[in-house]
Amino acid sequence: MSGSHDHTHSQNHSHSHHHHHDDERWKHDGVRVIPGNQLDPNVPSTAGMDRKAAINFARVGAQKLWAGTVSIKPDAKTGAHHHGHLESIIYVVKGKARMRWGEKLQFTAEAGPGDFIFVPPYVPHQEINASRDEVLECVLVRSDGEAVAINLDIEPIEKPETVLWVDPVHRHPDEKK
Repeated sequence: MSGSHDHTHSQNHSHSHHHHHDDERWKHDGVRVIPGNQLDPNVPSTAGMDRKAAINFARVGAQKLWAGTVSIKPDAKTGAHHHGHLESIIYVVKGKARMRWGEKLQFTAEAGPGDFIFVPPYVPHQEINASRDEVLECVLVRSDGEAVAINLDIEPIEKPETVLWVDPVHRHPDEKK
């Protein structure tokens, strides 16, 4: 955050008086820390990937988010699937991700450590570990507390089209500066 940040604190402590009831409520319904070694493997999955839930309704009462991890073994790929009405964000922690998407998985793009991937609702896609010897590790966030994975029977085209991130800030590499 930027800009100046100014608070005027009143000397009247009656406004900041905490009730014991509030302390107990916040103690159990406030911030939650989920240790990385205590993630829940019992989530809908797709062949070729190891998904684990950290944040969902069942574990912490999350109403609008699902978050967890996904690992894909070297040179492995998931089956084609989509996540229904949910939006998904994938953050690549380690390795090289290759995404394929479309009705015939005809488009492809790659992402590495530090990159984010956005998957809109109902988009058929497939996650691929583009490395032959390194595990692909990602953090996954979805727009609802439920876990939805709908596996699809798609015959992918052999040579997908590479799609580059092009917008007013990121120009196509063939375009003159």
